[in-house]
Amino acid sequence: MRQVTLCNGVKAWSASPSKYVQEAVRNLETYLEKQGKGIKLPKRAMAPWPNDYVSELDDTPELGATMVSHYQSLVGILHWMVELGRVDMIVEVSILASHMAMPREGHLIAAYHVFAYIKRHHNSRLVFDPSYPEIDMSVFTSHDWKEFYGDVQEAIPPNAPQPLGKDIDLRMYVDSDHAGDKSNRRSRTGYFIYLNSALIMWKSKKQATIETSVFGAEFVAMKAGIETLRGLRYELRMMGIGISGPSYIYGDNMSVIYNTQRPESTLRKKSNAICYHAVRESVAMGESLTGHIKSTENPADIATKVMANGQKRRNLVNKLLYDLYDHGHDNEDANSPARAEPKQYEG
Repeated sequence: MRQVTLCNGVKAWSASPSKYVQEAVRNLETYLEKQGKGIKLPKRAMAPWPNDYVSELDDTPELGATMVSHYQSLVGILHWMVELGRVDMIVEVSILASHMAMPREGHLIAAYHVFAYIKRHHNSRLVFDPSYPEIDMSVFTSHDWKEFYGDVQEAIPPNAPQPLGKDIDLRMYVDSDHAGDKSNRRSRTGYFIYLNSALIMWKSKKQATIETSVFGAEFVAMKAGIETLRGLRYELRMMGIGISGPSYIYGDNMSVIYNTQRPESTLRKKSNAICYHAVRESVAMGESLTGHIKSTENPADIATKVMANGQKRRNLVNKLLYDLYDHGHDNEDANSPARAEPKQYEG
């Protein structure tokens, strides 16, 4: 941890796993050299994932017991990097972890590719910006929900201490792919949660059920995110931290946002009923508000989909991490999670 000064003059704490990343890469390269098989990390890994590789359809030979242990060790190291803030490879590490029980040679090569990527891009910094975000309230709408859910209210801990200091804002960017797993067509949930302008929680996980529509998969993802936010709001209050209002939730599926903003909308598929009503009830009790954001501006997109190196991926990563790429945030809108150019700080 070290303190940095953002380009807006705000002082903030930051964390970087750069030294851990470089040491892990060195250890792996030393291991490969000792094996004497001529295997080396790829020289050009612009993105974490090999181009056009589909891990769930990999039919290469299974690894032997020794190499299985090696693979599991690598995935464990990568998982810890994600925990330390390398959220730019969250979905790739999640996919590798799903093959821990029976990895194949192709999966190991994909793991080496991720290490080649972090060797090239080891310099990242997660900055815990305490600044209050500029929230465009025109994105959100308020309605009377009593006819549909009665006089529901958020569960406030009765024994919470008196809040001290300033209240905080909570925001979540949520997304889902649809039927992304080609072996069983399960979708993936991804979200990033911000306390003020600081990224504090993230998740990328395959959904437990097979959703037959984008609408259903997006609602499953939003329900999972809202449940996490609900627990977080409770914990913060128990620590004496005040919350200024509802949690602001951004999603890029217009149909889901429409159905969570308007009480009169109706559900046509009963299979989505639980997630549908759970999210709407959260909005009805004033615990959450949902708003639409473009897919190109939704950082949760990289928590649900494997992306090749390109401008979209770089832009989304730069909304989450500082220093990974050289370009800044000149074209960001007011709802962007990151609010300072990545190269303009002092530490």
